Amino acid sequence: MNTNSNSYTIIYASVMVVIVAFLLAFVSSSLRSIQNKNVELDTKKQILAALNIKNVADAEAEYNKYVKGDMLMNVDGTLTENTGAFATGYEKEAKEHQRLHVFVAEVDGETKYVFPVYGAGLWGAIWGYVALNSDKDTVYGVYFSHASETPGLGAEIAGQHFQNEFLGKKTLDNGEVALGVVKNGKVEKPDFQVDGISGGTITSVGVDAMLKTCLNSYKSFLTNNDEE
Repeated sequence: MNTNSNSYTIIYASVMVVIVAFLLAFVSSSLRSIQNKNVELDTKKQILAALNIKNVADAEAEYNKYVKGDMLMNVDGTLTENTGAFATGYEKEAKEHQRLHVFVAEVDGETKYVFPVYGAGLWGAIWGYVALNSDKDTVYGVYFSHASETPGLGAEIAGQHFQNEFLGKKTLDNGEVALGVVKNGKVEKPDFQVDGISGGTITSVGVDAMLKTCLNSYKSFLTNNDEE
């Protein structure tokens, strides 16, 4: 047996493993940065969609044009500017760091407030944004999406027809969050409720719970009449 040959092979293999590992780590790091930026841009597109600004070519520019502040809500309902990084996972932000974001926007010279919402549908996560007028009550626009709801049924929450049903609805009824979704054909409070999706009952219930749970977290802001 040639000892020198074996040693060379082992050293060569070890060096190659280190080099490949370094290259993989470098590529992974580079791709992660790109992926994170893409997630951030997609999040900004979703916020813009809730403001009825859609199909934008440059999400960064449009976001900077309309969104004037990424704010955090204080316990007393006042807002302070978020000085940290732009967040894309609001459920984690709320649960782990007690940070509730409110995006302050200006559209056609009028102030709008955008709130992240998140919950669970039939098969997985659902999420979105609700934009309110300056009265902190009237719905200006909404955006909903999902991870794995059934096409043609629960997945319709991402459709324009369903989302348009929320326009002009009121959020609060005697200081309590009443904006929500009821079983198709069972709307009793048309100022606050929209019809659920036919055949997508569980997803509709999920959207209703998502709206009430998340918006309830902002009640101190929604009921704070002080000028922001």
